[in-house]
Amino acid sequence: MSVFGDGLEAAVQKAFTRPAPKSAGAQMRYLVKQLKGTKAVAQLLRISQRTVERYVKNQIKKPRPDLAARLESEVKKRWQPQIRAKAREKAATTGGIIIDTRARLGYTAPIGSTDQDRIRHLTVALPPRYAARLFDAQEQGAGDDRLREIAAEALKEVYFQDGGRRAGQLEEVRFTDIQHLDFDL
Repeated sequence: MSVFGDGLEAAVQKAFTRPAPKSAGAQMRYLVKQLKGTKAVAQLLRISQRTVERYVKNQIKKPRPDLAARLESEVKKRWQPQIRAKAREKAATTGGIIIDTRARLGYTAPIGSTDQDRIRHLTVALPPRYAARLFDAQEQGAGDDRLREIAAEALKEVYFQDGGRRAGQLEEVRFTDIQHLDFDL
């Protein structure tokens, strides 16, 4: 499970103007239309082409839980691409992104400072350049570790250093033991 990737995806999905299809048949019909055929959908979902056809015709209505989760995930990935792009663009250029997290945060600093990491609950508005970096990294297929590094760097600058007004000697922020992570645009 990708904590950061899923969190960014959920933030973008809040911008949807219409709800995604709910029933298995409607979801399957949407994917068939998007991928232009039942064979491509069958390969994507790792089921038979005949099974896809039966969902499209509403001959099967209730998928197994694992298939239901894959189906919903694939539909949401493709739902309202223009709205998704606009939300990302706005966050990356003007709006920024809000990170709400409860995690163990600490930092590396010169000897003599208190760099003890501890569980903190932070809600911090990150500037648009960090939203852009997070979305760009996600689009390029970066894993959770890379997204965590970018978020830690953003928290270092915005929260710990307060935009350069304090903690100038701070070298690195550690962002571990994530209990809660949520993004908002």
